[in-house]
Amino acid sequence: MTVWLLLLMTFSVGLSAIAQTLFKMGVSQVVLTPEMSLVTKAASMLLSPYVMGGLSLYALGTIFWLFALKALDLSAAYPFVALSFIFVTFSSFAVLGEPLSASRLLGTALVIAGLVVVFVGEIRS
Repeated sequence: MTVWLLLLMTFSVGLSAIAQTLFKMGVSQVVLTPEMSLVTKAASMLLSPYVMGGLSLYALGTIFWLFALKALDLSAAYPFVALSFIFVTFSSFAVLGEPLSASRLLGTALVIAGLVVVFVGEIRS
């Protein structure tokens, strides 16, 4: 695995993590009432500017991901999707003000350890 592919996958997953943060920001601002139909509720969420921005970033991240998949085995590339757990944990803390508990930090550290194991295995292959 080259440094370029590692950066490509990291960028792709990073865009997806930013998109998730935008999704949360968007749906948090939408006011839903019991009288609204399911279609109206879904449209209200989808048409939120933050959700629309998140969908755009998610689509862009997917395009970059496709380039990474073209060059790598799926079984080598897919573990890097776990980076999203790390990125979302810290973006939800920094942007959304969500708490960073000890258990979340421990779980994030375990994800990082798993990625290191996969990455070292790929370099040796």
